[in-house]
Amino acid sequence: MSTNYSIAVLGLGAMGLPMATRLATGLTVHGFDIAAARMDLAADAGIKTFPTAAEAAADADAVLLAVRNGEQLADVLFGEAGIAGSLRPGAVVLMTSTVGVAAVADVAARLAGIGVDLVDAPLSGGPVRAGEGDLLIVVGATPEARAKAAPAVELLASSLTVVGDKPGDGQALKTVNQLLCGVHIAAAAEALALADALGLDPSGTLEALQSGAAASFMLGNRGPRALQAYDDGGSDVLSRLDIFVKDMGIVTKAAREVALPTPLAATAEQLYLLGQAQGLGAEDDSAVIRVVAPSRRTPA
Repeated sequence: MSTNYSIAVLGLGAMGLPMATRLATGLTVHGFDIAAARMDLAADAGIKTFPTAAEAAADADAVLLAVRNGEQLADVLFGEAGIAGSLRPGAVVLMTSTVGVAAVADVAARLAGIGVDLVDAPLSGGPVRAGEGDLLIVVGATPEARAKAAPAVELLASSLTVVGDKPGDGQALKTVNQLLCGVHIAAAAEALALADALGLDPSGTLEALQSGAAASFMLGNRGPRALQAYDDGGSDVLSRLDIFVKDMGIVTKAAREVALPTPLAATAEQLYLLGQAQGLGAEDDSAVIRVVAPSRRTPA
C-alpha cells in the first residue's frame, strides 16, 4: 500500500471511524463528521480532520461514504454543502452503507456526469471487524471503478464478492442479506421469549439450540444480547434497532417493486417498527425481544 493514495472518510460514526483508522494503516486518510465529538475521536486516532466535508474530499483519490440512508447520500454529494463540486475528475466514491438500489443508481448517474465513478460496496461485520479489516463487502461497479477503489477495499475486506458491473448490484445483494438477517434476529428473539414463557432457562436453551440444527449466526450473536436486554441499561449497543427499521423498509419496498410477496420480512419489519414506537430505536436490535415479551418470566 502507498500513502500517496488519499481517501476521505465522510461519516465517522460507529463504522466510519474504525474504517478510517484501519485505512490509515496504509493510506493517507482525511476525515469529516458533523459531530464535533466524533471529529475529536478521529483526531485522537491520528486521522487528519477538516472543517467541512468538501475540504476533506478535495483532490482525494477516493471518498468513502458512511451515511445513514439515501437522503443523506444525496445530500452529502449534491446538497447545499455537497462535495460533488470538490471531487476531481477520475476520483471514485466508495458507498458502504445500505440505502437501496434506486438511491445508489441515481447518484451514480449524476456522478458519472462529472467524471467520477461510484463503487457500490455495502458491507457487514460491525465496528470491531471494521477496525481489523475483517469486513464482508459486496460490490457492484465497473472493473475500472473497482480498480480505483482497490487500495481501500483490500484494506477493509476479508471477504469480497463482486456481484455485478453496475452500481446498485451490491445494494441488491445486501437487500437480500438484510431480509435474512432481520428475520433471523426476530426469530431468535421469539424463540428465546417462548423458552422463557415455557419456564425454561433461557441461557441453557440458547446453548442447547446452538448445538443443533436450529443454530444460526444471528441466534448465537444476538441471543446473549437479547437476554441482556432485560437488564438495567440493556445490552451493549452494537447494532441499533432503528437500523433494521430502515433496512427492512428497503427489503419490503424492493419486494413490492418486483411484485414478490415477502410475508416473513413484512412481519419482522412490523416488530422493529413496534420497537421503535416503544422507544427502543437507539437500543441494540436484539432488544426486539422486548417487543415480543416486555419482561422476563423466569429469574435471570
